[in-house]
Amino acid sequence: MIAVQNVSLTLSKNRILEDINVDFSRGKIHGLIGRNGSGKTMLMKCICGFVKPTSGEIIVNEKRIGKDCDFPESVGIIIETPGFIPYYSGFKNLKLLADLRGKIFHETIRDTMTKVGLDPNLKRHVRKYSLGMRQRLGLAQAIMENPDLLILDEPMNGLDKDGVKDMRQYLLDLKAQGKTILIASHSAEDIDVLCDTVCEMDKGVLTVVR
Repeated sequence: MIAVQNVSLTLSKNRILEDINVDFSRGKIHGLIGRNGSGKTMLMKCICGFVKPTSGEIIVNEKRIGKDCDFPESVGIIIETPGFIPYYSGFKNLKLLADLRGKIFHETIRDTMTKVGLDPNLKRHVRKYSLGMRQRLGLAQAIMENPDLLILDEPMNGLDKDGVKDMRQYLLDLKAQGKTILIASHSAEDIDVLCDTVCEMDKGVLTVVR
């Protein structure tokens, strides 16, 4: 699903990624671990087409990012803190996003919100959501159009114990449906429970752990 080939990235004379070569196969959950600033998030941004590598290339579903397409097709993304319009409800935020592509409609949005543990009828503005509720809404926007690939940067952030349990099970269910998931997490337990493969990032260098 994803092939990262000889990818390096330099920003403001700082080497952020160093000659990364890795494949993430289809239908599995792949984990990225490493400290803050290790390069995990930047690698995800390169895979998504948000940042162009200084050298090398990234192929997603047989298309070269930045050459055959600007962004991967059929991908759902959570990178850093999901941004929403603060004075709209969760449902209205998702409805505005869905209207951009016109692939899904009310019932699918409502069903997705319910699956991630949110009430689609809740009128509360997103600015009054807890961090955990925002994270659930972020996951809802990532999965609502049924993408083949999910790229999730710390998706458990802000969730309570029950929320983490629910999220793990939902990601395992998506894997069982044949989805490919790339997840970055500080939690060793999340990685152990979820991931088929694990790679560690340290100062821009990637090492395959398993």
